[in-house]
Amino acid sequence: MNDRILVGHLSTGRTGPIQDNRIANQRKQEIANSISFREILSQQQLKFSHHAEQRLQQRGIELLPDQISRIANAVDQAAAKGAKDSLVLFQNIAMIVNVPNRTVVTAMDGNSMKEHIFTQIDSAIVVS
Repeated sequence: MNDRILVGHLSTGRTGPIQDNRIANQRKQEIANSISFREILSQQQLKFSHHAEQRLQQRGIELLPDQISRIANAVDQAAAKGAKDSLVLFQNIAMIVNVPNRTVVTAMDGNSMKEHIFTQIDSAIVVS
């Protein structure tokens, strides 16, 4: 074998084992997956506007985490149907929810609902 190597014609090639690159790629993928997971979690939460929080306090309405989860699941179903602004009826509580933002805009109890007209909604959800 009589291969000549000319100066300036050498390539550096890879430095380090290929396995290290695989591990680095796996870490990059894990980071990308964790970011996606965080985004999914943030989308799953139900937010309450300042106005809605005030109404809940004024009207003595308290929601437990399990109840919020059930309402959030109903909002998921409304989103799947293309809803934008929904009236959510849960027990003796009515809430107007902006579905794309997953935000409760206002809330009222049974007494406040009497003779109340709900406008600017495109859907209604009854949560059992």
